Formats: sequence, C-alpha cells, structure tokens
Amino acid sequence: MTIRVLLADDQALLRSAFRVLVDSEQDMEVVGEASDGAEAVEIARARGADVVLMDIRMPGTDGLAATRMITEDPQLKDVRVVMLTTFEVDEYVVDSLRAGASGFLGKGAEPDELLAAIRIAAAGEALLSPAATKGLIARFLAQGDGSGGEDAYDSSRLDALTVREREVLVQVGGGLSNDEIAARLEVSPLTVKTHVNRAMAKLSARDRAQLVVIAYETGLVRAGA
Repeated sequence: MTIRVLLADDQALLRSAFRVLVDSEQDMEVVGEASDGAEAVEIARARGADVVLMDIRMPGTDGLAATRMITEDPQLKDVRVVMLTTFEVDEYVVDSLRAGASGFLGKGAEPDELLAAIRIAAAGEALLSPAATKGLIARFLAQGDGSGGEDAYDSSRLDALTVREREVLVQVGGGLSNDEIAARLEVSPLTVKTHVNRAMAKLSARDRAQLVVIAYETGLVRAGA
C-alpha cells in the first residue's frame, strides 16, 4: 500500500527537498503541498492524505491550528499528522500532541529518520523524537496548568479501563514499545497490542501518542515518576 503524504510548510525550498525524498520511496508518494495550515486542511480533504508533514510556524493558520482542524474532522479521522519544528525542546512538543498530532520531528532530522517517521505515523504508532524525553513531556503535561496539585488531574476518564489496561497505559506513557511492555509484564506482544487497542477505543484516542497525553493528564503517570 502506498502512503499518501501531504507536505505543509511555508518554505518552498524545504517542501521541494521533502518531495524529492518522499517520492524516491516505492511505498510513498506526495499528493500535495501547502504553504499554510488552512490550505493543508483543504488538500487533505480533497486528496485523501494518509500522513501530513506539518510545520508548526506558518503564516495565517499555523500548524497547531491546522492539526486541530484535521483531528476534529470526522472526514479526516484516518489522517495522521507529524509536526515539523526547529524547536523540539519546549512546549511545542506538548502542544503538538494535545492538538492531536501523532508525534513530531526536528527539521534537522536525517532523511532516514523522516521516512521512518512517515511509516510509523501511517501505522498508527506514536513518534517521539530522541530530544522529546518522557521527563520533558511529563513536566509540561503534569504541571502546565500551574496548580501542581491532585485537583489538576481528572482520573475519572480511566474508569472504563480494566486493571491490566491501566498497567499497559502506564508503560505506554513511559514511552515503551509493545515488545518492551510485553517483556516487562511477561505477556505476548499481541496481548499488549490488544490491550492498547482497547484502551484507545475506550478513551477515544486517535493513536498511541494520544494515550501518552491521557496517561499524564489523568495523573496515571506523574512528572519524575
């Protein structure tokens, strides 16, 4: 299956470079280019993109706003967004995930990293670049509202989960892969995948990245834990 990729960046030269790279792969094709967020949303609707490489900072409708428009549109429920930024280690990381992005990648990433990111996102997995440590994500998600107390968390969202699904969600929030979770919990990777999928359905999470957000926002995983 060919992965249909949409490029959204206000720098034409960068889009051209990405197009050459993506179109060189047998399992990918560029289906459109956009210079701002609003145009990206329109093209995603018209051409059925699977993955959008979305710059955060663009004139007009920026990448964060465009990502929210995509993730909140039922017509685009299968579209995955990978945010591109030159500012990896700051609140943009969390803003991207909260907006519904499947992950983010620095613009200085190697070509192989970019291609891998597209494939990971298309498969419904979460993409967190090496610079996005779980401690960074925890700090902004757990303390971003400034309260820092127990009342900052709403754990009621987790009531629908089984004990095992909560255990798996803790590990997902810690950044572990299915294989790593399986080894830690002494179950099969297929069993872990089943629990992850069930947790996503119960929590209305688009993908694994959204589970990471929920794990921190509900207090299931805490900063420094």
